[in-house]
Amino acid sequence: MVSFCFLNFLPYTYRYHINYCTGSMNSYWLDLIILFSYFILIVSLGLYAGRNQKNLKDFALGSRKMPWWAVLFSIIAAETSAATFVGIPAESYQLQNFTYLQLAFGMILARIIVSYLFIKPYYEYNVYSIYEFLKVRFGSLTRNLGSLIFLITRLLASGVRIYMAAVIIVVAYDFFTGAEPTLIQYLAAILLISLITAVYTVVGGIKAVIWTDVIQATVMFSGAIAAIILIYNNIPEGWEGVKSATNNFEGFKIVDAGFSSGDPPGEALSKLLTTNYTILSALIGMTFLTLATHGTDQDMVQRMLTAKDYKKARFAVIMSGLADIPIIFVFLTIGYLLYSYFSSVPDPNVPEITNEIFPYYIINYIPVGLRGLIIAGIFSTAMGSLSTAMNALATSFARDFYIPYIRPEAPDKHYVNATRMITGVMTLLLTGIAVVTAYWVLKHPETTMISIALSIITYTYGSLLGIFLLGTLTKTRGNDKGNAIAAAAGVAVVLLIKILTPVSWIWFILIGTVTTYSTGILFKSPDTGRNSRH
Repeated sequence: MVSFCFLNFLPYTYRYHINYCTGSMNSYWLDLIILFSYFILIVSLGLYAGRNQKNLKDFALGSRKMPWWAVLFSIIAAETSAATFVGIPAESYQLQNFTYLQLAFGMILARIIVSYLFIKPYYEYNVYSIYEFLKVRFGSLTRNLGSLIFLITRLLASGVRIYMAAVIIVVAYDFFTGAEPTLIQYLAAILLISLITAVYTVVGGIKAVIWTDVIQATVMFSGAIAAIILIYNNIPEGWEGVKSATNNFEGFKIVDAGFSSGDPPGEALSKLLTTNYTILSALIGMTFLTLATHGTDQDMVQRMLTAKDYKKARFAVIMSGLADIPIIFVFLTIGYLLYSYFSSVPDPNVPEITNEIFPYYIINYIPVGLRGLIIAGIFSTAMGSLSTAMNALATSFARDFYIPYIRPEAPDKHYVNATRMITGVMTLLLTGIAVVTAYWVLKHPETTMISIALSIITYTYGSLLGIFLLGTLTKTRGNDKGNAIAAAAGVAVVLLIKILTPVSWIWFILIGTVTTYSTGILFKSPDTGRNSRH
């Protein structure tokens, strides 16, 4: 009976088939079997890959023996979170265009800069936490400041990502029970995702993270492709149905200048600064944002440092930028097709929260079995980005605070165990932030989470990038005191602009970087020999 339904699902909606083919909701057991099999596979692979962790170099850097292609998959998995799987379709569903895709231009440009500006010095300084570079270049205060900025910002941003993954569990539960979404449901879903991911991350370290990322990136992209095929085939009249639903693609565009040719200069500038997705914001604003996330964020850089040498790490980083274009295109296509489908086949139960549109379609319209695969794809993105965050947060705290200030003299085994305990603490903090995010969205259903997930880092990472640029582009400028003043100035200016103006968040890192760098350069570096590499 299940195979009969599967062969005949294409012309109909899934809600029709669940009544016609099963007569009950018992069919969800197949999806659960697929999901549990996936969880068992990922946890088992993670535990196996992370065995024999003898020292912190094994746990945090995989002994620098990871192949470049595995590093590439891990970077993709780390940046392709549940915010991508759920949030990007919500963007194209809401806007009915692909202007988000132009941000990939800045992502590629920034990765080229990162690969030649930052990666080689990190290898030459032999750092575990990239904020150790700041200590060598400036002093302990700057390292502590940089690490603290990362810890706070990454906890907030990754906590939001966990919420995005929890949405699919809550939507599924509501579908099968008829219940309304509640904070308790989100809490249960968030705990499930966090605990499963924490199991292999705590035990296996970065090796477990990277090898599970390879599987998760594959499942994620496969699930997204399957979703496109399913949605398209369910749209009445196919391509003609898409054209009709979108009024012959009215308003569709990929590149957006942000203003009209007839706009006065002042009005044109205002539109450029207040619109999120324009070609200028992609080439400048997104470039600086990606410089910060891929050059000064331990979460992303740590997997780069597991490659055998800086050349292989450099290649993996650049290739990951090129991979962003098809990945973003696929997820935008999902949202655009969803808009076409629900315009052609109205459903009064479609959620008001745009972030729930794709999960709603998955649960209500996709056939048994394939539904489980696509849900596994969402979990793969969530677990991939979450495991990297857990490991990076723990590594940074251990290397930047625990080892130098709490236990400076201890055996390697102690540091491995301590880092595992810190990973558990970070998991609890991430879970708490995800629950707070769920509460906020329940109270403000109009919130678009992809913007929140990206904008959180824009308040502080400009200061972080400014300090790193000061350290790499100059040899005699900047010191502990000056960097602290410069970082505070960068954050303050961004907050003032946010409060007083309608300037888009995509410009905040550029503003914070310029403010921090131009302030920090006024201070001279101490002549202590810190600029020599070891």
